[in-house]
Amino acid sequence: MFEVGSTVLYGSDGVCTIQNITHKEVGGVSGEYYVLEPVYQKKSTVFVPLDNERLIGRMRNILSADELLDLIKTIPEEPLVWIEDEGERKQTYKEIISRGDCTELMQLVRTLYLHKEKQIERGKKLHACDDRFLKTAEKMINDEFAMVLHIDPDQVPDFISKRAETAEPVRAGRGLRRGFLAR
Repeated sequence: MFEVGSTVLYGSDGVCTIQNITHKEVGGVSGEYYVLEPVYQKKSTVFVPLDNERLIGRMRNILSADELLDLIKTIPEEPLVWIEDEGERKQTYKEIISRGDCTELMQLVRTLYLHKEKQIERGKKLHACDDRFLKTAEKMINDEFAMVLHIDPDQVPDFISKRAETAEPVRAGRGLRRGFLAR
């Protein structure tokens, strides 16, 4: 169980603060709900039923600064998650977004960014659905890193790039969109 005042990551809503636990009636069914306020979307409120294990499973504590920095070092060695079959790819990527696991999200961003570069080299664009997954995963990563490291979400890609360029085992001569993404 999460406590009021905790900061959590909740699926594609990103980093949220638990504002309250309240009793609500929705669709004729009453129950207890977490009231989440997304940190970077102030006009939004999310209600998560305490008795719904699947939705509660989408909530997790945000990582520590040390965990995020370690992740930057290891992600270039993680396998890509490209799936040729479009239907299977959509389902898998949707599940990755839903779980909100930072390692999986960074693998997804890396995979889609490298695929996007290949498409551009061929004179093509990234498929619209893949582009949406890329943007959603990047937002989730940016929100979490920004919250933990006390920087603006727009500064996260540069932060990751600079850390990746100096971190082992990333190969020399490649930046985030090189170092982090390098294989």
